[in-house]
Amino acid sequence: MIRFELLEPRDLSEACFLLAQYREKARILAGGQSLLPLIKHKKLMIDHLINIKGLADLEYIVFQDGHIKIGALVTNRAIELSPVIKEKCSMLAELERFVGDIQTRNWGTLVGNLCAASPTSDLAPALIALRAQVKVRSVRGGREIPLEEFLNDYLKTVLDPDEIVTEIDVPELPPNSGAAYHKERVRMTDSPIASVAAMISLDPNSDMVTSARIVLQAVGPIPFRAKEGEKRIIGEKFGEKILDEVASITAVEANPISDIYGSLEYKREMVKVATKMVITGAVKQAKSISSKRGFSK
Repeated sequence: MIRFELLEPRDLSEACFLLAQYREKARILAGGQSLLPLIKHKKLMIDHLINIKGLADLEYIVFQDGHIKIGALVTNRAIELSPVIKEKCSMLAELERFVGDIQTRNWGTLVGNLCAASPTSDLAPALIALRAQVKVRSVRGGREIPLEEFLNDYLKTVLDPDEIVTEIDVPELPPNSGAAYHKERVRMTDSPIASVAAMISLDPNSDMVTSARIVLQAVGPIPFRAKEGEKRIIGEKFGEKILDEVASITAVEANPISDIYGSLEYKREMVKVATKMVITGAVKQAKSISSKRGFSK
């Protein structure tokens, strides 16, 4: 029989105190979509479950000083439907449709998804491409961690046992920039065979790429940036030739394994396909934004 003590803190400070007291013997419960199955199947043994669902101060989506701020209790469904997200970061709202079914999105949280550190998360690569930061609190104080450094191994993060994630901070897209995400999968809500996210910035007077972030997922234990692919496209004028080169370089950077979804070689090809799609989509969005700001040629 599985036994643990359910604790319900009255505020964030009390939640931090409980984590400091029980450390590895406790876990935070927000949505529970990833956590509860681990407990049920005895993959995770704990003595205390700290339920923060009642902390209303952690449930918000706001745009402030050029940043989208998403509280720890915001559900995936709330992000999908948020007017703020749709206006300021449409890619994030669109990809939420791929996160399980509606029942899952109604209960699961963005922060919980990221803290689970699943190698097949749809959200992590997109947010890394968008330069997201993770805000963390403990009784010792707070800190901010780039999401690409927050996920450090298979199902693991850099969180200390006494720390709690309070917010995801997503900067607004830079001027003349676009972002896109694509995953190759069997069915719409399946885990990805391979997925890629990208953010591309263009010179407003040409098609030259001034900056790029290309992030791969499901082809390694954690999402990671394809930095050689990024280097190859920066400073180049966007076109089919450079797109093919970058896709090939990015596929080599991928580190997939053969499994029921396909062979290593097949997954590398899927990385090529997805890379071309997201870079093309991000460039199209960047051009559209430049045109609206008066930079059309």
